[in-house]
Amino acid sequence: MVDSVKIFAGTSNKELAQKIAEKYGMELGKAEVVRFKDGEVFVKIDETVRGRDVFVVQPTSEPVNENLMELLIFVDALKRASAKSINVIVPYYGYARQDRKSSPREPITSKLVANLLTKAGVTRLLTMDLHADQIQGFFDIPVDHLQALPLMVKYFKSKGFYGDKVVVVSPDIGGVKRARKLAEKLDCKIAIIDKRRPKPNMSEVMNLIGEVEGKIAIFIDDMIDTAGTITNGATAIMERGAKEAYACCTHAVFSDPAIERLTASSLTEIIVTDSIRLPERKKIDKVKILSVDELFAEAINRVVHNQSVSELFEVK
Repeated sequence: MVDSVKIFAGTSNKELAQKIAEKYGMELGKAEVVRFKDGEVFVKIDETVRGRDVFVVQPTSEPVNENLMELLIFVDALKRASAKSINVIVPYYGYARQDRKSSPREPITSKLVANLLTKAGVTRLLTMDLHADQIQGFFDIPVDHLQALPLMVKYFKSKGFYGDKVVVVSPDIGGVKRARKLAEKLDCKIAIIDKRRPKPNMSEVMNLIGEVEGKIAIFIDDMIDTAGTITNGATAIMERGAKEAYACCTHAVFSDPAIERLTASSLTEIIVTDSIRLPERKKIDKVKILSVDELFAEAINRVVHNQSVSELFEVK
């Protein structure tokens, strides 16, 4: 069955693609991605994919438009090369925060991206911790929505962080469901920060719901962008008597000035995954990176063999 599968890497996170291929037990497929001086992208597949189940690893992280366009061109090349199926692995789905209209005359860009991928020829999407679960419904093709939660639970349990000495903190009302899932696995209570966002990428803590005094507090979110929410929250709970503050998220977007804020914050550690490739300047001592390579390699195996993918969500 391995012979029927090909795994290719886009340019946005080749390191993750390489690790996924190694975990699956094969080498990356041969392809060439060229960017011309005028910004055009050219993709050439350097081996046959006719009749194969092809997987392309390409998070649509910064620069989002560049990486998305590259993925679309990659898919078109594979479709024209007669691939049996084109499965895109997009660990971080760009534009996920534009999932609804909050005021008149606004786009729903995450739906637009779904349309683009489907029209280009994608037959299946494998992604992880979408900003909003309903984005799965924007696709008319199968979507396998993986979760990094098992990795986070395993990590915190290895540090002895569970039970009454721990509290899981949701940085806003919208993240309560995510916080509750982690709290259930760590057998602890949750706290919620009620915040106001005066304008995009700015937040201020308004109130804290729950007890954090004397506890190890673990913030959880799907992503950390400019880190304003997380660092403000960490300051607030430390002022309210928390023993230590940790943060975990799936997607380390880390837009400026995130690194400066995280470095100066009261957070002891920030646990992220490699869904987005972090440049060396952003790999500060406080940041701990967990790899999602094994999860996606196993997901590929289950897709190819028509087995359940949802079993991967179970925390052992």
